[in-house]
Amino acid sequence: MLSEQDILAQQCADYMYSNDAASQALGIKIENVRCGSATAIMTVKAFMLNGHKTCHGGQIFSLADSAFAFACNSQNQAAVASSCNIDFIKPAFEGDILTAVAQQMHQGGRTGVYQVMIKNQNQQLVAIFKGNSARIKSSVLPENINKANI
Repeated sequence: MLSEQDILAQQCADYMYSNDAASQALGIKIENVRCGSATAIMTVKAFMLNGHKTCHGGQIFSLADSAFAFACNSQNQAAVASSCNIDFIKPAFEGDILTAVAQQMHQGGRTGVYQVMIKNQNQQLVAIFKGNSARIKSSVLPENINKANI
């Protein structure tokens, strides 16, 4: 059974995803959202490959950044990235299914720290992303939305 916080987190994710053209265009799916965490999945496609025939780092960063965004906005307090960095560990290839798991490491009143682990379908670590968030003094869900019916 989901807690009220986790239900709110899913409502925020559903609303955000419906407006997230970038994640949708890359085929990123939001698999699981809980209060302070999110899991996003993306299949590496041919258009995502660089000149070495490996997944372009920007595509992996985008997957991690999306998971980070859904995690740091899961408490219905709008947040944006204030800084992010990524360490690439292993290349990803066409057809790989990448899973990015974002976890809240710290959430204060205005700033948060999140870590995202990106693995391939064989559970091999592809990259580690760290994002710092800043809350922007608004809610994710519009006030006129009945949160119980999302």
